[in-house]
Amino acid sequence: MPREPSKYIYLSSREDRAVSKFYKPYSDDRLICTLCQHYCKIKKNQTGICGVNKNIGDKIECLVYGYPSALAIDPIEKKPLYHFLPSSKAFSLGTVGCNFRCSFCQNWQISQSVNIDKSRYFSPEDIVRLAIENSSASIAYTYNEPTIFYLYARDIALQAKEHSIKSIFVTNGYESKEVVDDMVGIIDGANIDLKSFNPSYYKKNLGGNLQKVLDTIKQFVKNGIWVEITTLIVPSQNDSEEELRDIANFIAKELGVHIPWHISAFHPDYKEQNLPRTSIEMLQRAYDIGKEAGLHYIYMGNIGVENPTNCPKCHKTVIQREYFGVTKNSLIDGKCPSCGYKIEGVFQ
Repeated sequence: MPREPSKYIYLSSREDRAVSKFYKPYSDDRLICTLCQHYCKIKKNQTGICGVNKNIGDKIECLVYGYPSALAIDPIEKKPLYHFLPSSKAFSLGTVGCNFRCSFCQNWQISQSVNIDKSRYFSPEDIVRLAIENSSASIAYTYNEPTIFYLYARDIALQAKEHSIKSIFVTNGYESKEVVDDMVGIIDGANIDLKSFNPSYYKKNLGGNLQKVLDTIKQFVKNGIWVEITTLIVPSQNDSEEELRDIANFIAKELGVHIPWHISAFHPDYKEQNLPRTSIEMLQRAYDIGKEAGLHYIYMGNIGVENPTNCPKCHKTVIQREYFGVTKNSLIDGKCPSCGYKIEGVFQ
């Protein structure tokens, strides 16, 4: 059968493509950016909190459109996504800028910078071509916060759809309601950071709002986008049993016990050089708390342990992993070969 025509018409120039579709008027000299939950009221010739979406008069331009600061081919498990096309490759890209100010950011050199390298322009078609050339089953928008360059990611994702390549977000979960609704049929999966369950910590240490993150995560799940949750456990910051229990219970009760929870070890970085690394004992305690909450799939990251996926029904190991590699995948059409239970996720 002939392929249906593209549902999205690409404009010819970068300047036209970089004009945001996610803004609304506010006053004579301000526009509201509707990309993220900050809803910045941006004055003419200024940018929002992210530093890369600029009011250029009567519209907003995404300054990083077409200018990635990082390109790489990663195993999908590195995102981390364990229930999304296991053992496949993800063509990964990020830009500069972020709408959060996390003191422990591991990619702070780009996320906390607004210095855009414009020496080479990568069109959406260029990114998809590179993904195809590198046999990538998906394109991951990652390294910094992809919400701030959603306009670019959206165009890439729509182009990728024509080649059966999926798209995934690695995000802090601060997308606007408008963006998450727009993602339906465009973005296939997401790993969302739930960094804490303390509203004060979110506001003072990260520059965000906990309730808005929780609402966004629920909206992702409601919209049918595959979601996995990551919590970086930072000693003395978010590692109390009460807080970890709150996170585990939120996932189990508000999202579903089938949603994978990645509990990752912190190591000193950026402005948090004086805190110790997360111990394996702390990760094990978080794992136990997750199990007590009824979560089916819990994985410990950044610690070098095996992270198998076990069938929730018969408890047989269906996927074996070492570091970021799958050593054995026993699933048959996404089902446990022993009891036939359909493992939740996106599988080939």
